[in-house]
Amino acid sequence: MSLDLKKTAIDLGIVTNNAEPMVAFYRDVLGFRYETALDMPGGTTMHRMWCGDSLIKVLQHKQDMTASAPAGGIAGGTGYRYWTITVGNLDAAAVRCEEAGCKIPVTPREIRPGVKICMVEDPDGNWVELLKTARRAHPRKSRYQKHPV
Repeated sequence: MSLDLKKTAIDLGIVTNNAEPMVAFYRDVLGFRYETALDMPGGTTMHRMWCGDSLIKVLQHKQDMTASAPAGGIAGGTGYRYWTITVGNLDAAAVRCEEAGCKIPVTPREIRPGVKICMVEDPDGNWVELLKTARRAHPRKSRYQKHPV
């Protein structure tokens, strides 16, 4: 059985104890479109921002969370370690992140012919990969191709 996808993007939830700097990073530094803040059950606030067709949700619970993911990006542990945003202005985005005081653990570099990346950290230390390709990353016809789950 394959998933019956109804959206060509994903939504991502990021739990934080520091919503204000996290929202500022994604909204003001990376330029995501801020939609709203929602009060959720149990005292959680969800800040909703759009990155293309993907919804990025920054959540802060009423009580601070004591557990956190290990730092260190890709080599820091198992599980979700980074997510990728394909952009057309990687170098300018890296400069903007640097000017905003963001850590850039992987500076802009070509990793193979026609593919350039940069890794930046959000205020909680989560890695965001910025990727630029010389050609369109995902041709439209393959976007809807079904793959077994």
